[in-house]
Amino acid sequence: MDTEAPHTQRGHSSPVEGDERPRFAFSRAGRTGGGRPLTWRRAGVLGVICTVFLLLFSNFVVQPFLIPSRSMEPTLQVGDRVLVNKLAYRFGEQPRRGDVVVFDGTGSFVRERPDGNPVAAVLHGAASALGLAEPSDTDFVKRVVGVGGDDVVCCDAAGRVAVNGVPLEEPYLHPGDAPSAVPFRIVVPIGTLWVMGDHRSQSRDSRDHLGEPGGGMVPVENVIGRADWIGWPLSRWDGVGGGHG
Repeated sequence: MDTEAPHTQRGHSSPVEGDERPRFAFSRAGRTGGGRPLTWRRAGVLGVICTVFLLLFSNFVVQPFLIPSRSMEPTLQVGDRVLVNKLAYRFGEQPRRGDVVVFDGTGSFVRERPDGNPVAAVLHGAASALGLAEPSDTDFVKRVVGVGGDDVVCCDAAGRVAVNGVPLEEPYLHPGDAPSAVPFRIVVPIGTLWVMGDHRSQSRDSRDHLGEPGGGMVPVENVIGRADWIGWPLSRWDGVGGGHG
């Protein structure tokens, strides 16, 4: 008598003959389990959220700034994206000599904001805030040479800029450039800054606006932030740093 019971039921781990499907079936969206598939609509919403976050972050914390000219060479080169620290002066600290700052030049370097298409201005402003477009025509990047109360003179007997009678060491100057081809002597009003580019022969800065309203002085309240790092290109990733105290 055959005592072995007939095999009438296969184990769960045994594939049914002719059935070659895998044991774990994927959903049509290509995901396992009960997760919700990522649709184009969800991807678009996620993209909008990320963009809004980046805009808010650049508006209040750190903003990329595309360098459009040669005025700050060799420290900053055309096409560099510097990361502007907008918190640098938000909690009582003031700009110091040697800081590289980005500022709104309305009323000091330019008389007023140019008129234009408001929609195009908003789109350009958003692209500029993300470092994808050149900054506004009213935004500038320069180095602080004098702060409120300083007596700034160029040039002394050795051809150097002097602040409060002390000659400045300016290792950041473009090779071959003189500290200034234009002689000047000014006392910086309290609450303003005297700023100059590192590439003095290629920079339109406070010197060029001496005879205009404001005298080329930049109100501290117009400073957008301090340029602390070069973020792009990666080969130039570095801190910007200050040149003198």
